Amino acid sequence: MNDFVDGTAFNNEQGNRSRKLFAAVVLAALDDAIADDKKYGNGPEQIARWARSRDGREVLSCAGIDPNERVVNGLMEFVAKGVRTSVALSREESERRHAAELAQAAA
Repeated sequence: MNDFVDGTAFNNEQGNRSRKLFAAVVLAALDDAIADDKKYGNGPEQIARWARSRDGREVLSCAGIDPNERVVNGLMEFVAKGVRTSVALSREESERRHAAELAQAAA
């Protein structure tokens, strides 16, 4: 019984690592689309094309993201904002956005 629990825990940990790896691929695709948007102006279309492709749907699924049209629209909106993923995920950016929302609500 103990071996079964150890094996299950190991498999779960491997699954979590795999999901994180595929999530990193999604973040890289977003960064590439943002770079394309700044250079060529077609970033949202690029990420939409990727997310709707077979490879994109598989990567999204492996990252634990349901590859539906709502997700594609969210990815397109994120790319259109032009904020790199490393900046968007940083604490400073989160605090800045929260302060801006509070200032907007007070006005």
